[in-house]
Amino acid sequence: MIKMNRTLTSVSVALLGVIFLTGLCRPILAETGASQPALRPTPVKIDPGPIYGDATRAFQGIPGVAVAPNGRLWAVWYAGGEGEGPENYVIGATSSDGGRTWSEARFVIDPDGDVRAYDPVPWVDPDGRLWVFYSQSYRWWDGRAGVWAVTTDEPGEARPRWSEPRRLADGIMMNKPTVASDGSWLFPIAVWSHEPASNPSAARFVPDAQRHWNPDTVGTHVYRSTDRGQTVRRLGTANIANVRFEEHMIVERGDGSLWLLARTQDRDGRGMAESISTDGGRTWLEGRTASIPHNRSRFFIRRLQSGRLLLVKHNPDMDMVWLTREEVPAYWRERSHLTAYLSDDDGETWHGGLLLDERLAVSYPDGDQGADGRIYLIHDYNRHTDREILLSSITEEDIAAGKLVDPESRLRLLVNKAGSGQ
Repeated sequence: MIKMNRTLTSVSVALLGVIFLTGLCRPILAETGASQPALRPTPVKIDPGPIYGDATRAFQGIPGVAVAPNGRLWAVWYAGGEGEGPENYVIGATSSDGGRTWSEARFVIDPDGDVRAYDPVPWVDPDGRLWVFYSQSYRWWDGRAGVWAVTTDEPGEARPRWSEPRRLADGIMMNKPTVASDGSWLFPIAVWSHEPASNPSAARFVPDAQRHWNPDTVGTHVYRSTDRGQTVRRLGTANIANVRFEEHMIVERGDGSLWLLARTQDRDGRGMAESISTDGGRTWLEGRTASIPHNRSRFFIRRLQSGRLLLVKHNPDMDMVWLTREEVPAYWRERSHLTAYLSDDDGETWHGGLLLDERLAVSYPDGDQGADGRIYLIHDYNRHTDREILLSSITEEDIAAGKLVDPESRLRLLVNKAGSGQ
């Protein structure tokens, strides 16, 4: 018999109902409460104030961006503490002028105690609703984590009302869902393959009571919703070798197949792997090294309104060889030279090449496209020192030309700089 703690709030009870519907109730109903703090919902803090001000943050990065139907931009990232750890929280800001100026923190998601919130993903669904997905884990990685979401029906407002948080699945989702041609939503969710740190002297130690790693749940998973996000169920899993942080993304090609790209741990310029599904994501071909060279870091790929694919990746010194379809030499490169490319043939060939930021320590691109076709790309710079979140506002023509040709386009607009006033 399952007993509920009497201190559970109505939010927690509602959460349990959602978990039951999504088929995730097995351990969670029994564990929700003080004994499993990572399973407790964390309400959104609206206009959080100076305690979360720019001057208080010694670390920040891993951003995402989304465009509301009326053109308002929302940027999210995570911060808190000296790096990745239990003090992390999700932060969001907004812009009403195309990214030229930004608000202070408009919301924060900050779990209590040793639970951290991290890897936020903003996404506007086909109904115009803004989602902010994020992960919660006990300390750095407890072996299970969990994908959570809050939503608003008012993304065009400067101060929208947010829903209560909802837990969707075990794991971590670093990238936006994909809306398939059949109307279903595909969620790229992973459960990392490494166990939580068990040595008490380790910086990322997790006590036994909060360790939930199960090798049977590990994988580069694809979840699906057929009811516009009300329920989310695991559909299939791609077998990708040598992954630690998958950060995978899914593109539906013109022939109906799904193309999954994932980050791998290779150090030889082959830090990207791929897999293909021809049955809607239920089964996947054995993962293999992708033809696109990359380092061991996040990249970004999405379908544009024109039908072209947009890819943002590192290292054009590799790319000069890649674009001419020659063999890529095996060498390692740093996180630098974030560059945007276009494909007219579902990723068979690529062209253009707009350099967004050539500096070292630029990373984690994400993007979205407005109703007017303008493309917004976001990335971070020097998470522990400069602590900058930066936005590029560009067009397809800029990318194709390899330079800014639209007079309204801008690179490296400052979204936020922590550690001091903007």
